[in-house]
Amino acid sequence: MKIKWLGHATFLTTADDGTKIINDPYATSNTIKYGEIKESADIVTVSHGHGDHNNIAAVRGNPRVIKEVGSAEVKGIKFKSITSYHDNTAGSQRGANLIFCFEVDGIRVCHLGDLGHQLGDKDISGLGKVDILLTPVGGFYTIDAKVATEVSNRLAPRVIIPMHYKNDKCAAPISGVDDFLQGKKGVKKLDASETEFKAGKLPTTTQIIVLQPAL
Repeated sequence: MKIKWLGHATFLTTADDGTKIINDPYATSNTIKYGEIKESADIVTVSHGHGDHNNIAAVRGNPRVIKEVGSAEVKGIKFKSITSYHDNTAGSQRGANLIFCFEVDGIRVCHLGDLGHQLGDKDISGLGKVDILLTPVGGFYTIDAKVATEVSNRLAPRVIIPMHYKNDKCAAPISGVDDFLQGKKGVKKLDASETEFKAGKLPTTTQIIVLQPAL
């Protein structure tokens, strides 16, 4: 399977059989300056209803949209989502947020959406095994570098791919990725937007992979 970072919190996962999943498609704006999404997909997951995460109309094809809490199976891929919050005040500021986990080609991926708080024991147990963690790290609207590190340590994935951080295509009042990377081992910065993973060949110790936005 391959994972491509389109930008912001939007990823395209392509299974070996060609099935495509897009998480949290963004809409461009004065703040979100990544290119327009023109990808097609079979499945789209949406963590919450904000415009930089729910631009379903941008995704081509006729995808099945999953934006409810619970379990679903589409094209043989099992999805599980649990409720969390977009802030650290039980959703009173920015509402609810869904965390999605799904297994592709024997690899379990977890997309945290716009998670805004530390995860509790029940959340960690509910998510189960995580091989690849897609986590926000920019702070302000989401968890910051410190909390993202704590969440990552608790979930103990083989691979962490940071998202939702400030760069030359994201002008939001959030931090860049370097705050999250500081002092960490196993950091791999790729000059590419996409990388491939194979079950049984994941890193034995946690590796952080920084991708370049595709758009």
